[in-house]
Amino acid sequence: MLRLNLVREAVWLDLAPGVRVKVEPLTTAIMVAARTDPAVRTIAPGTPDDSIAVIFAKAIAVRAIVDWEGVGDANGAAIPVSPDAIDALLDLWPIFWKFQTAYVAKGLKLEAEKNVSAPSQLGSSAGAKDTARPVKGAARTARKS
Repeated sequence: MLRLNLVREAVWLDLAPGVRVKVEPLTTAIMVAARTDPAVRTIAPGTPDDSIAVIFAKAIAVRAIVDWEGVGDANGAAIPVSPDAIDALLDLWPIFWKFQTAYVAKGLKLEAEKNVSAPSQLGSSAGAKDTARPVKGAARTARKS
């Protein structure tokens, strides 16, 4: 069953100890806007998937992050949310990874479920149920012509 969250308000997402961002729900509007971002639209053919993931996550973050705590400049002074600051924040690997897995991937989970296979929380197929009965005996080898 698809469970709709009808409350469309921003929530806090912890990215690292002492660092959290307030994000809008990952909606169709955010995804469409991110897809039309100039940085996404100008991705060159043959760009590695990991580079595309970074570009796309940054485009989403600029549209989704509305506030934050624990983010400051080189002197430790708090800085406001801005596209350049979000870009710099996501250049930090642990921050990017947490944002990617806790926000972007969570929002795309429904996309992964469209093939009617429930995602396993423990790995590739640990949670999958058998759909066929076990085979009785071994199959014969094909004849050679």
